[in-house]
Amino acid sequence: MLQENSNFAIRWPKGHRHTEMIKEHTSYSLLGHNTFGIEAKAAKFIEFSTEDELATLLKNGVDAPLLVIGGGSNLLFVNDFAGTVLHSAIMDMAVVADDSDTVLLRVGSGVNWDSLVEYTVNNGWHGLENLSAIPGEVGASAVQNVGAYGVEAGELIHRVEALAVADGSKRTFTQGDCRFAYRMSIFKAEEKGKNVITYVTYKLKKSGDYKLTYGNIKERVEALGGATLANVRRAVCEIRAAKLPAPENIGSAGSFFMNPVVSAAKADELAALYPQMPQYNVPDGVKLSAGWLIEQCGWKQNPHPTVGVYEHQALVVINRGGATGAQVIAFATEVCNSVRARFGVELKMEVNVIE
Repeated sequence: MLQENSNFAIRWPKGHRHTEMIKEHTSYSLLGHNTFGIEAKAAKFIEFSTEDELATLLKNGVDAPLLVIGGGSNLLFVNDFAGTVLHSAIMDMAVVADDSDTVLLRVGSGVNWDSLVEYTVNNGWHGLENLSAIPGEVGASAVQNVGAYGVEAGELIHRVEALAVADGSKRTFTQGDCRFAYRMSIFKAEEKGKNVITYVTYKLKKSGDYKLTYGNIKERVEALGGATLANVRRAVCEIRAAKLPAPENIGSAGSFFMNPVVSAAKADELAALYPQMPQYNVPDGVKLSAGWLIEQCGWKQNPHPTVGVYEHQALVVINRGGATGAQVIAFATEVCNSVRARFGVELKMEVNVIE
């Protein structure tokens, strides 16, 4: 049985240092804090590196409105932000429980997500490998319930630690408390804006089955020599690199739209009209491919000079250069309208719009 022990040695991910210092700036550019490459300024930007620093900040009060950001990979700024932006630089990681089958790994919310995945793979811990190469930071994994290739972070999250915005008090959420669903958690619903996540603890296995049924991941893994943690991670990284733009080259927020879930009756209706339409059975209905729907509406050929969809994946809205947040929203609205008109399916934006 797993028994937690707070005295396990801290282990550091490659390329990370831990420093303790509050950094505070005014009229701060957020261009480097959003992968869409949208210029916006925060009236105040504060970075904290420990829970104690954050608790002091919250107890003393911060200028409203408050926005907590991670790597900015799911943000779209429409205007400057008139309040306070908080960013976590809590970078420590520790094994807090370990038995013959399982480890509990407690990770600071500011740790780079892909560095965490690489670290778990290198240590032979199963669970996060299908989530390789997703941009962002650990705190966001609990908020967004990030997912890819048949795996969602919420399946592996054991506990989330946070401080209450109202008074800096410590709060702990179990996996059940978090109410994880497709790209959803309690932190995007009734607890939205009420907490600042400081640590996420993941429950990982020392052996297990690989999830290779989604997309062409199995074919790629077999080409690399068979199923190992390293080969699954490599396959996922290669597939994502071929389908998604690198943020340093092309501004985007990754998947801009959620894949819509429709009723079985609606799915049958669409399958009769479009036999080639990708469909995936899920517990609450049938999931459709938003990228396929968008591509059928001709958006890959859209000539808009500043905004478009990525040539290799229509699910991704890109900043061709110089786009404003308002232009991106207007473009996305046109895309949604076209899919509704042709297929009778509603698309929802996955990106977090900051107005």
